[in-house]
Amino acid sequence: MKNILWTSRDAAKATGGHNKCDWVAYGVSIDTRTLKKGDIFIAVIGDRNGHDFVAEAFRKGASAALVSYVPKNVSVNKPLLVVEDVRLGLEALASFARKRFKGQVIAITGSVGQTSSKDMLADVLSKFGEVSKAEKSFNNHLGVPLTLARTPPNNDFLIVEIGMSNKNEIAPLSALAQPHIALITDVSEAHLASFNDLGEIAKEKSDICFGLTKQGHCVV
Repeated sequence: MKNILWTSRDAAKATGGHNKCDWVAYGVSIDTRTLKKGDIFIAVIGDRNGHDFVAEAFRKGASAALVSYVPKNVSVNKPLLVVEDVRLGLEALASFARKRFKGQVIAITGSVGQTSSKDMLADVLSKFGEVSKAEKSFNNHLGVPLTLARTPPNNDFLIVEIGMSNKNEIAPLSALAQPHIALITDVSEAHLASFNDLGEIAKEKSDICFGLTKQGHCVV
């Protein structure tokens, strides 16, 4: 049996939101296509409005939904956690999850090799304890908070992947993850569409150290 990841009480405490009823969740999802029974569905508003998929999420077995309003096709009696801004709500869940996590956090970035490095490191660390890691390349303003929010508090290691496409994206994600170790795999010209030169790319990559814990280390 899966361990409970989120209770309605902890989620409300984290986000400042209001619950319609009590619930527990065993996972976190932002996509109904991959949602698993027992997940809390995060109705993010982006290219699509996640609120349009809340009813589908419940049909697929979601235990609750994080929303900023009650969709017209969803009963007000459903297990809904209502917040002002869903994306900020996800970040709040991530921050709460990071604070309660007692294991070691490793954050990885790099122009090439970050995903393979994450997977290899996870394989090595699995010999020493329970490991959580970013799925696929969940490395942006949604992927990093989602990875944190999905992390069981009693695991031993968490590996976060932090990517970028423009300036000033890595530092806030590093601050959210608060890694004990920051790893930069490589700096190359892969991002020159958004940066003037290799030096600017290197500076942005180095911002992965922004959120390092006091006794943290950066590996280049």
